[in-house]
Amino acid sequence: MSESIGVIVLAAGQGSRFMQVAGADRDKLLADCTGRDGAVRSVIEQVLVSVPASLAKRVLVTTEDRPQVIRMAQAYGFEIVLIESSGMGDSIAAGVAACSQLGGWLILLGDMPFILPSTVEQVATGIADDGIRVPVINGEYGHPVGFGRGFGAGLMGLSGDRGAKPLFASAKVVEVKVDDPGVLWDVDVPEALVFTR
Repeated sequence: MSESIGVIVLAAGQGSRFMQVAGADRDKLLADCTGRDGAVRSVIEQVLVSVPASLAKRVLVTTEDRPQVIRMAQAYGFEIVLIESSGMGDSIAAGVAACSQLGGWLILLGDMPFILPSTVEQVATGIADDGIRVPVINGEYGHPVGFGRGFGAGLMGLSGDRGAKPLFASAKVVEVKVDDPGVLWDVDVPEALVFTR
C-alpha cells in the first residue's frame, strides 16, 4: 500500500526559539547536523534522506523565503507547496490538498533530523483508510504520523498553529512500537543539533 501513501514534510515554521539562541539570521533547517549515519548535512537534508525510496509521492510545504530548502527538496524529488503562513495546521492542510487523491499521508516535521528511515517505513506500512499510525517509544507518541484516506477532509480542514492531534479522538490509533529515540527529538535549540541517545 505504501506506493499510494504521500510523504508530507512540514518546513514552514519560523524556528523562533532556535533563532533566539543562535541569532535572528540563523534558519535551523539549514544548520549543520551530524546524522545518525555520521554524515554532516543540514537539518532539513537529514529529514529528506530519511524518506525511503518506496515512498515516491513527496511533498514539502514551506514559505517562499527559503530558496535553499526549496532547491534541496527538489533535488530529492519533492514537489514544493508554498504557503504564506507558518502555522502547522495550515501546512498540513496545504500538503494534503496537494495530493488529496492518495490512500493516506505520512506527516514528517522538517526539524526532526534523527528519525531512522526504518521507522519511517514502519509507520508508513499498513496505513489503513480509517486509522492513524503513530510511533511509540517508552509510552510516548512521536513522529512521523500516518493518516489513512478517511482523514483527508479533516486534515485539509486544519488551520493556524493547531496540528492534527484533535483527529486522534475519533480515530482507531495504531501504536507502532519503535526503538528509535529520534521520533521524539526535534531541533528547537542549537544544542539539539547533536544526537545523544
